[in-house]
Amino acid sequence: MFPTLAALLLAHALADFVLQTNVMVATKSAPLTLAKHGAVVLVTAALATASLSPWLLVLTLAHLAIDLVKTRAPRSFWPFMIDQAAHGATILLIAPLVQTHWPPALTAVMALAAGAVLATRAGGFAIGLLMKPWADEAIGLTGAGRAIGNLERSLIFLLILSGQTQNIGFLIAAKSVLRFGTVADDRKVSEYVIIGTLASVSWAIAATLLTQFVLNQLPPLGIPDLLP
Repeated sequence: MFPTLAALLLAHALADFVLQTNVMVATKSAPLTLAKHGAVVLVTAALATASLSPWLLVLTLAHLAIDLVKTRAPRSFWPFMIDQAAHGATILLIAPLVQTHWPPALTAVMALAAGAVLATRAGGFAIGLLMKPWADEAIGLTGAGRAIGNLERSLIFLLILSGQTQNIGFLIAAKSVLRFGTVADDRKVSEYVIIGTLASVSWAIAATLLTQFVLNQLPPLGIPDLLP
């Protein structure tokens, strides 16, 4: 099950957070856009598992049904989380029914790749939606906040996987010194930075621990194990 789970997680991460454009997200309710996204979901799942199992079509249809329901919800944090939880549940249900034909070692690489996308790209969307109500309080370079967040989560992802968890504190401290030096006199912006940083770090840790859990069920890649 876990080799297929790793493959399907990578397929989902790519289909939803890498290969889906902003235009596709904005026009998701349009039949043509939904069909295009469905094709991407099906193709990525088939390639990731090296399988043409009919269960992948079931997975695709379930994915589209979940997305269609989401189009009726506001574009905010909790609908996003519920949407992703529903996709995750569907993947968990389908994974035992599909056999992947890639070498076991490759599925571990897929788990790493999926975790990296979930920690960075998916985290960027999630934190962006979480911070949306207070976004007007922060003024800075266009896209700089997302770039900083992606870099921050990437470093945390790598630090945990390499067993260097103690350095996460230094990373947060360094960011705090750099950011708070310029916003210390503005309470609203300071609180915005604190919330965003804590949310970003929490997301990165959760995504990395999930990645490690899946990796623990797959052939080892020589990465230190932090889980009991």
